[in-house]
Amino acid sequence: MKNQTCINELRLSRNKTMNDNYEQLTVKDVTSYVASLTIIFGGIIPYIPQYREIKRKRDAEGFSLYVCLTLLIANTLRILFWFGKHYETPLLIQSIIMIITMFTMIKLSVNVHNRSQIIKIKERVFTDLETKFFWKWTDFQSYLDFMLLFAIIGGILMYWFIDIPIFVEIVGFLAVLIEAMLGIPQFLRNFYNKSTSGMSITMVSMWTLGDLFKTFYFVLREAPIQFEVCGALQIIIDIAILTQVYIYQKNTSMHPQVITRAD
Repeated sequence: MKNQTCINELRLSRNKTMNDNYEQLTVKDVTSYVASLTIIFGGIIPYIPQYREIKRKRDAEGFSLYVCLTLLIANTLRILFWFGKHYETPLLIQSIIMIITMFTMIKLSVNVHNRSQIIKIKERVFTDLETKFFWKWTDFQSYLDFMLLFAIIGGILMYWFIDIPIFVEIVGFLAVLIEAMLGIPQFLRNFYNKSTSGMSITMVSMWTLGDLFKTFYFVLREAPIQFEVCGALQIIIDIAILTQVYIYQKNTSMHPQVITRAD
């Protein structure tokens, strides 16, 4: 009888331990899952209201396609970097989602711009090979063609030099460096105008919080050093822009500015 009681107590203790471990594992898994989803989709959220506004107003003049170019180049390089040095899958998916988003924004912008023209202008396409009209093409296919060519050339180079660590690391650093510099145009605009009038402090604060989260995620998940450097640079730029708000707080004479950075 005593042996049976001991066996029952042992089973109860074991079941309790298993349940505790299961609860801890579940919480950990859920937290990791939420963090991964945030990393994957967090970067495209700012484009949802931008997309809706362009579609509603039928006006894409306030949206710079060069932001799309920067993010397309950066995320294509990040995908190529993955083949040379595998990193976390959510970061890879993030780049794919961002590329799809940028092409969606380009397609909408080109369509709206073409429809809003009163006087039909001459069509400009990628195959014209005119440098002064680079990334100012009038058809969506040209943007696809250029990025496809860029990806093919990059893919061939990565295939040839994938066994050379320094080449792979350079590709990674170029990818994150280009992405990290997205806030520079806003910083320079504030500096030249000596004013932050019209700039949304809330938006810059959201950048900072988002970049802090990303950097923390990169460190916690032991992502390649390139990602940590990218996050650190973005935080520095965010803080620099917020510092400009304090420095130029008395200068309110400038016209409202359009924030050009997005990630």
